[in-house]
Amino acid sequence: MKTIGLLGGMSWESTASYYKALNIGVKQALGGLHSAKVSLISVDFHDIALLQQQGDWQSASTILSSEAQRVEASGAECLLICTNTMHKIAEDIQANINIPLLHIADATGAKLKKDKIKKVGLLGTKFTMTEEFYKGRIKEKFNIHAIVPNDANQTIVHNIIYDELCQGVIKAESKQAYLSIIEKLVEHGAEGIILGCTEIGLLVQQTDTEAPLYDTTQIHVDAAIDWALNTNDITQFR
Repeated sequence: MKTIGLLGGMSWESTASYYKALNIGVKQALGGLHSAKVSLISVDFHDIALLQQQGDWQSASTILSSEAQRVEASGAECLLICTNTMHKIAEDIQANINIPLLHIADATGAKLKKDKIKKVGLLGTKFTMTEEFYKGRIKEKFNIHAIVPNDANQTIVHNIIYDELCQGVIKAESKQAYLSIIEKLVEHGAEGIILGCTEIGLLVQQTDTEAPLYDTTQIHVDAAIDWALNTNDITQFR
């Protein structure tokens, strides 16, 4: 079994989900007392979120690249960034380490392609929904077209992530707001919905809607386990 490196803390709630899902997945695959070989560095999300708000992605890149180097130095053989939004600087981070980075959008795109999804709704932070580092990547690599909510609904999705989910707050009314937005995306032709923020799975589950949900945390974890336990080249997701 290879060692999976995690760059987490953005937020710690979703990083905890990563750690749990990795260990559950390895135990299911190998049985007995098996658990995942994991090396984790967790940052203070307050500092990263402030840089996001300021648009200072260069400083965020410097911090996370340094932390990724620490993950590598600890013995990790690949790197997962445990957040969708910070994949905006994934290429910078990859350039500063010598182990492969398993990109969350690539793992998700591969899963969507396998399921023959051509048009998908995308929920996440405003950075993820409005910029091209995610939508453009799955379009270019997998020919999958992502649609996003209107501006007002993007604000709702974004604010619930930062004001509630990243702080461990789960509200029934927020779930209903998300489900309403999902319904509108389906009405506009979405064949599935990417939960493109690693905290959204804490709020909305497949049992809540008939629309196929693609939980990026679980997809990212599944791809990492497949790599760690098999001989698959991580570049299959690129």
